Amino acid sequence: MKHKLWVGVDIGGTKISAGLVEGSGKILHRKKISLPVNLSRKKIISVIFSLIQELLEDEGVKARLLKGIGLGVPGIVDQRGVVINAPNISLSGIDICKVIKRRFRVPVVAGNDVNLGVLGERWLGAAQGYKDIVGIFMGTGLGAGVIVDDKLLLGNHGAAAEIGHMLINSKGPKCSCGNYGCLEAYVGRWAIERDIRKELRKGRRSVLRTLLPPGSKIIKSKILAKAISRNDPLITEVMKRAALTVGDACVSLRHIFDPQIIVLGGGVIGACGDFILPLVQERLAKDKFFSKLGKCDVVVSQLEDNATILGAVALTCGI
Repeated sequence: MKHKLWVGVDIGGTKISAGLVEGSGKILHRKKISLPVNLSRKKIISVIFSLIQELLEDEGVKARLLKGIGLGVPGIVDQRGVVINAPNISLSGIDICKVIKRRFRVPVVAGNDVNLGVLGERWLGAAQGYKDIVGIFMGTGLGAGVIVDDKLLLGNHGAAAEIGHMLINSKGPKCSCGNYGCLEAYVGRWAIERDIRKELRKGRRSVLRTLLPPGSKIIKSKILAKAISRNDPLITEVMKRAALTVGDACVSLRHIFDPQIIVLGGGVIGACGDFILPLVQERLAKDKFFSKLGKCDVVVSQLEDNATILGAVALTCGI
Protein backbone atom coordinates (compact mmCIF):
# COMPACT_ATOMS: atom_id res chain seq x y z
CA MET A 1 0.00 0.00 0.00
CA LYS A 2 1.72 3.15 -1.23
CA HIS A 3 -0.48 5.76 0.38
CA LYS A 4 -0.07 7.09 3.90
CA LEU A 5 -3.00 5.82 5.93
CA TRP A 6 -4.74 6.76 9.16
CA VAL A 7 -7.67 5.35 11.10
CA GLY A 8 -10.34 7.66 12.45
CA VAL A 9 -12.75 6.36 15.09
CA ASP A 10 -16.06 7.92 16.15
CA ILE A 11 -17.15 6.55 19.53
CA GLY A 12 -20.84 7.27 20.13
CA GLY A 13 -23.32 6.47 22.83
CA THR A 14 -25.11 3.86 20.70
CA LYS A 15 -22.59 3.02 17.98
CA ILE A 16 -18.90 3.11 17.05
CA SER A 17 -17.72 3.89 13.53
CA ALA A 18 -14.22 3.69 12.08
CA GLY A 19 -12.68 4.58 8.75
CA LEU A 20 -9.39 3.86 6.97
CA VAL A 21 -8.42 7.22 5.52
CA GLU A 22 -5.82 8.58 3.10
CA GLY A 23 -4.05 11.88 3.77
CA SER A 24 -6.31 13.52 1.18
CA GLY A 25 -9.33 12.67 3.31
CA LYS A 26 -10.54 9.89 1.04
CA ILE A 27 -12.17 7.14 3.10
CA LEU A 28 -11.04 3.81 1.66
CA HIS A 29 -13.13 1.64 3.94
CA ARG A 30 -15.61 2.22 6.74
CA LYS A 31 -17.20 0.01 9.36
CA LYS A 32 -19.84 0.58 12.01
CA ILE A 33 -21.18 -1.43 14.92
CA SER A 34 -24.09 -0.78 17.27
CA LEU A 35 -23.52 -0.73 21.03
CA PRO A 36 -25.96 -2.29 23.48
CA VAL A 37 -27.20 0.01 26.22
CA ASN A 38 -25.03 0.20 29.39
CA LEU A 39 -22.13 -1.78 27.93
CA SER A 40 -19.15 -2.08 30.30
CA ARG A 41 -15.89 -0.22 29.74
CA LYS A 42 -14.00 -3.47 29.10
CA LYS A 43 -16.45 -4.54 26.41
CA ILE A 44 -16.45 -1.10 24.77
CA ILE A 45 -12.65 -1.21 24.48
CA SER A 46 -12.91 -4.75 23.09
CA VAL A 47 -15.37 -3.50 20.45
CA ILE A 48 -12.99 -0.68 19.47
CA PHE A 49 -10.10 -3.15 19.15
CA SER A 50 -12.15 -5.53 17.02
CA LEU A 51 -13.54 -2.79 14.80
CA ILE A 52 -10.11 -1.35 14.01
CA GLN A 53 -8.63 -4.80 13.46
CA GLU A 54 -11.45 -5.84 11.11
CA LEU A 55 -11.10 -2.56 9.21
CA LEU A 56 -7.40 -3.24 8.62
CA GLU A 57 -7.89 -6.90 7.75
CA ASP A 58 -10.60 -6.08 5.21
CA GLU A 59 -8.13 -3.87 3.34
CA GLY A 60 -5.07 -6.03 3.92
CA VAL A 61 -3.27 -3.34 5.93
CA LYS A 62 -0.85 -4.09 8.76
CA ALA A 63 -1.34 -1.93 11.86
CA ARG A 64 2.37 -1.02 11.94
CA LEU A 65 1.98 0.70 8.56
CA LEU A 66 -0.52 3.22 9.89
CA LYS A 67 0.62 6.81 10.45
CA GLY A 68 -1.72 7.09 13.40
CA ILE A 69 -5.16 6.54 14.95
CA GLY A 70 -7.50 9.37 15.96
CA LEU A 71 -10.35 8.87 18.41
CA GLY A 72 -13.47 10.97 18.88
CA VAL A 73 -14.92 10.49 22.38
CA PRO A 74 -18.34 11.75 23.57
CA GLY A 75 -17.10 13.67 26.58
CA ILE A 76 -14.21 15.63 28.05
CA VAL A 77 -10.75 14.42 27.01
CA ASP A 78 -7.62 16.06 28.40
CA GLN A 79 -4.39 16.70 26.48
CA ARG A 80 -2.90 13.40 27.66
CA GLY A 81 -5.77 11.44 26.12
CA VAL A 82 -7.49 10.65 29.42
CA VAL A 83 -11.29 10.64 29.32
CA ILE A 84 -12.24 12.91 32.22
CA ASN A 85 -16.00 12.57 31.89
CA ALA A 86 -18.20 10.77 29.36
CA PRO A 87 -21.81 10.95 30.61
CA ASN A 88 -23.41 8.72 27.97
CA ILE A 89 -20.84 5.90 27.77
CA SER A 90 -18.72 4.00 30.34
CA LEU A 91 -15.30 5.44 29.49
CA SER A 92 -14.75 8.03 32.24
CA GLY A 93 -11.29 7.83 33.82
CA ILE A 94 -9.60 5.73 31.15
CA ASP A 95 -6.37 6.76 29.38
CA ILE A 96 -7.83 5.75 26.06
CA CYS A 97 -4.83 6.79 23.96
CA LYS A 98 -2.51 4.63 26.06
CA VAL A 99 -4.84 1.63 25.79
CA ILE A 100 -5.22 1.86 22.00
CA LYS A 101 -1.52 2.58 21.47
CA ARG A 102 -0.55 -0.46 23.54
CA ARG A 103 -2.70 -2.64 21.27
CA PHE A 104 -1.73 -1.28 17.84
CA ARG A 105 1.74 0.22 18.45
CA VAL A 106 1.15 3.42 16.48
CA PRO A 107 0.66 7.08 17.54
CA VAL A 108 -2.83 7.69 18.97
CA VAL A 109 -4.59 10.99 19.69
CA ALA A 110 -8.04 11.63 21.11
CA GLY A 111 -10.44 14.52 21.43
CA ASN A 112 -14.04 15.35 22.05
CA ASP A 113 -16.12 13.82 19.26
CA VAL A 114 -17.92 17.02 18.31
CA ASN A 115 -14.75 19.10 18.39
CA LEU A 116 -13.39 16.63 15.88
CA GLY A 117 -16.62 16.69 13.90
CA VAL A 118 -16.24 20.45 13.52
CA LEU A 119 -12.61 19.98 12.45
CA GLY A 120 -13.82 17.52 9.84
CA GLU A 121 -16.42 19.97 8.52
CA ARG A 122 -13.79 22.70 8.32
CA TRP A 123 -11.39 20.41 6.46
CA LEU A 124 -13.69 18.78 3.91
CA GLY A 125 -17.28 19.67 4.70
CA ALA A 126 -19.79 22.47 5.14
CA ALA A 127 -17.38 24.85 6.90
CA GLN A 128 -14.52 24.83 4.37
CA GLY A 129 -13.04 28.31 4.03
CA TYR A 130 -14.47 29.61 7.33
CA LYS A 131 -12.38 30.69 10.32
CA ASP A 132 -15.09 31.29 12.94
CA ILE A 133 -17.34 28.27 13.29
CA VAL A 134 -19.81 26.84 15.77
CA GLY A 135 -20.84 23.21 15.38
CA ILE A 136 -23.78 21.66 17.21
CA PHE A 137 -24.25 17.92 16.91
CA MET A 138 -27.47 16.26 18.07
CA GLY A 139 -26.87 12.58 18.75
CA THR A 140 -27.50 10.49 21.85
CA GLY A 141 -26.72 13.72 23.70
CA LEU A 142 -25.88 17.16 22.39
CA GLY A 143 -22.29 18.18 21.76
CA ALA A 144 -20.66 21.25 20.30
CA GLY A 145 -17.35 22.52 19.01
CA VAL A 146 -16.13 26.05 18.41
CA ILE A 147 -13.37 27.30 16.14
CA VAL A 148 -12.26 30.91 16.70
CA ASP A 149 -9.89 32.55 14.22
CA ASP A 150 -9.14 29.14 12.70
CA LYS A 151 -8.20 27.58 16.07
CA LEU A 152 -10.19 24.98 17.96
CA LEU A 153 -11.35 26.41 21.29
CA LEU A 154 -10.24 23.95 24.00
CA GLY A 155 -10.08 25.96 27.23
CA ASN A 156 -7.93 25.39 30.30
CA HIS A 157 -8.80 21.70 30.74
CA GLY A 158 -9.76 20.79 27.19
CA ALA A 159 -13.40 21.11 28.21
CA ALA A 160 -14.46 24.28 26.40
CA ALA A 161 -17.65 24.40 24.30
CA GLU A 162 -19.53 21.78 26.36
CA ILE A 163 -22.64 23.60 25.22
CA GLY A 164 -24.86 20.58 25.72
CA HIS A 165 -24.24 20.98 29.46
CA MET A 166 -24.90 24.69 29.52
CA LEU A 167 -27.53 25.31 32.21
CA ILE A 168 -30.69 26.86 30.85
CA ASN A 169 -33.01 26.06 33.76
CA SER A 170 -31.61 24.91 37.12
CA LYS A 171 -35.04 23.49 38.00
CA GLY A 172 -35.29 21.55 34.76
CA PRO A 173 -34.98 17.79 34.15
CA LYS A 174 -31.94 15.85 35.28
CA CYS A 175 -29.19 15.55 32.70
CA SER A 176 -26.92 12.58 32.03
CA CYS A 177 -24.05 14.61 33.53
CA GLY A 178 -25.80 14.80 36.93
CA ASN A 179 -26.82 18.46 36.76
CA TYR A 180 -30.36 19.68 36.22
CA GLY A 181 -31.66 21.75 33.32
CA CYS A 182 -28.79 21.37 30.84
CA LEU A 183 -29.52 22.05 27.18
CA GLU A 184 -28.94 18.35 26.45
CA ALA A 185 -31.67 17.42 28.93
CA TYR A 186 -34.13 19.12 26.57
CA VAL A 187 -32.81 18.30 23.10
CA GLY A 188 -30.56 15.22 23.25
CA ARG A 189 -32.08 12.16 21.58
CA TRP A 190 -32.37 10.47 24.97
CA ALA A 191 -34.30 13.51 26.27
CA ILE A 192 -36.56 13.54 23.20
CA GLU A 193 -37.20 9.84 23.79
CA ARG A 194 -37.95 10.51 27.48
CA ASP A 195 -40.59 13.10 26.57
CA ILE A 196 -42.16 10.85 23.93
CA ARG A 197 -42.37 7.83 26.21
CA LYS A 198 -43.89 9.97 28.95
CA GLU A 199 -46.71 10.97 26.62
CA LEU A 200 -47.16 7.40 25.37
CA ARG A 201 -47.60 6.23 28.95
CA LYS A 202 -50.36 8.80 29.30
CA GLY A 203 -52.14 7.09 26.42
CA ARG A 204 -51.30 9.52 23.61
CA ARG A 205 -51.83 8.02 20.19
CA SER A 206 -48.84 7.79 17.90
CA VAL A 207 -47.74 5.94 14.79
CA LEU A 208 -44.63 5.20 16.83
CA ARG A 209 -46.45 2.27 18.43
CA THR A 210 -46.41 0.49 15.07
CA LEU A 211 -42.99 1.70 13.94
CA LEU A 212 -41.07 0.52 17.00
CA PRO A 213 -40.03 -3.14 17.23
CA PRO A 214 -41.54 -4.92 20.27
CA GLY A 215 -39.48 -4.28 23.41
CA SER A 216 -37.33 -1.65 21.72
CA LYS A 217 -35.23 0.24 24.28
CA ILE A 218 -34.20 3.05 21.93
CA ILE A 219 -36.23 5.29 19.64
CA LYS A 220 -33.73 5.76 16.83
CA SER A 221 -33.50 8.97 14.82
CA LYS A 222 -34.67 7.25 11.63
CA ILE A 223 -37.85 6.17 13.41
CA LEU A 224 -38.44 9.77 14.50
CA ALA A 225 -38.00 10.88 10.89
CA LYS A 226 -40.55 8.31 9.67
CA ALA A 227 -43.06 9.51 12.25
CA ILE A 228 -42.53 13.14 11.19
CA SER A 229 -43.01 12.20 7.53
CA ARG A 230 -46.40 10.73 8.50
CA ASN A 231 -47.34 13.97 10.32
CA ASP A 232 -47.63 12.21 13.65
CA PRO A 233 -48.94 14.88 16.09
CA LEU A 234 -47.00 13.69 19.14
CA ILE A 235 -43.62 13.28 17.45
CA THR A 236 -44.02 16.52 15.53
CA GLU A 237 -44.87 18.37 18.76
CA VAL A 238 -41.87 17.01 20.69
CA MET A 239 -39.44 17.47 17.81
CA LYS A 240 -40.62 21.02 17.13
CA ARG A 241 -40.09 21.95 20.77
CA ALA A 242 -36.58 20.49 20.67
CA ALA A 243 -35.76 22.24 17.37
CA LEU A 244 -36.87 25.63 18.66
CA THR A 245 -34.82 25.12 21.82
CA VAL A 246 -31.77 24.43 19.65
CA GLY A 247 -32.66 27.59 17.72
CA ASP A 248 -32.68 29.61 20.94
CA ALA A 249 -29.28 28.13 21.84
CA CYS A 250 -27.96 29.16 18.42
CA VAL A 251 -29.08 32.74 19.04
CA SER A 252 -27.17 32.79 22.34
CA LEU A 253 -24.10 31.20 20.77
CA ARG A 254 -24.13 33.78 18.02
CA HIS A 255 -24.18 36.51 20.66
CA ILE A 256 -21.21 34.90 22.44
CA PHE A 257 -18.99 33.86 19.50
CA ASP A 258 -20.25 35.87 16.51
CA PRO A 259 -19.46 32.98 14.13
CA GLN A 260 -19.50 33.13 10.35
CA ILE A 261 -21.35 29.81 10.19
CA ILE A 262 -23.21 27.39 12.44
CA VAL A 263 -23.10 23.73 11.37
CA LEU A 264 -25.77 21.34 12.62
CA GLY A 265 -24.78 17.67 12.63
CA GLY A 266 -25.20 14.37 14.41
CA GLY A 267 -27.58 11.47 13.98
CA VAL A 268 -30.76 13.37 14.80
CA ILE A 269 -29.89 16.08 12.26
CA GLY A 270 -28.89 13.47 9.69
CA ALA A 271 -32.34 11.89 9.95
CA CYS A 272 -34.52 14.93 10.74
CA GLY A 273 -32.50 17.90 9.42
CA ASP A 274 -35.12 18.90 6.86
CA PHE A 275 -37.57 19.40 9.73
CA ILE A 276 -35.18 20.96 12.26
CA LEU A 277 -33.11 23.35 10.12
CA PRO A 278 -35.95 25.73 9.07
CA LEU A 279 -37.06 26.08 12.70
CA VAL A 280 -33.52 26.95 13.82
CA GLN A 281 -33.19 29.45 10.97
CA GLU A 282 -36.52 30.96 11.98
CA ARG A 283 -35.29 31.58 15.51
CA LEU A 284 -32.08 33.22 14.29
CA ALA A 285 -34.00 35.40 11.83
CA LYS A 286 -36.07 36.80 14.72
CA ASP A 287 -33.01 37.85 16.72
CA LYS A 288 -33.33 41.61 17.34
CA PHE A 289 -29.92 42.16 18.93
CA PHE A 290 -27.83 41.10 15.93
CA SER A 291 -30.37 42.11 13.29
CA LYS A 292 -28.13 44.82 11.84
CA LEU A 293 -25.08 42.60 11.52
CA GLY A 294 -24.12 40.49 8.53
CA LYS A 295 -25.73 37.13 7.99
CA CYS A 296 -24.67 34.08 9.99
CA ASP A 297 -25.13 31.00 7.82
CA VAL A 298 -26.81 27.97 9.41
CA VAL A 299 -26.29 24.74 7.51
CA VAL A 300 -26.52 20.99 7.91
CA SER A 301 -23.34 18.92 8.04
CA GLN A 302 -22.10 17.77 4.65
CA LEU A 303 -20.01 14.93 6.03
CA GLU A 304 -22.76 13.48 8.22
CA ASP A 305 -21.52 10.25 9.87
CA ASN A 306 -18.01 10.79 8.48
CA ALA A 307 -17.43 14.17 10.16
CA THR A 308 -15.83 12.89 13.36
CA ILE A 309 -13.87 10.16 11.57
CA LEU A 310 -12.30 12.75 9.26
CA GLY A 311 -11.82 15.22 12.11
CA ALA A 312 -9.97 12.54 14.08
CA VAL A 313 -7.62 12.09 11.14
CA ALA A 314 -7.24 15.89 10.84
CA LEU A 315 -6.22 15.97 14.49
CA THR A 316 -3.53 13.31 14.00
CA CYS A 317 -2.23 15.15 10.91
CA GLY A 318 -2.30 18.58 12.57
CA ILE A 319 -4.68 19.95 9.93
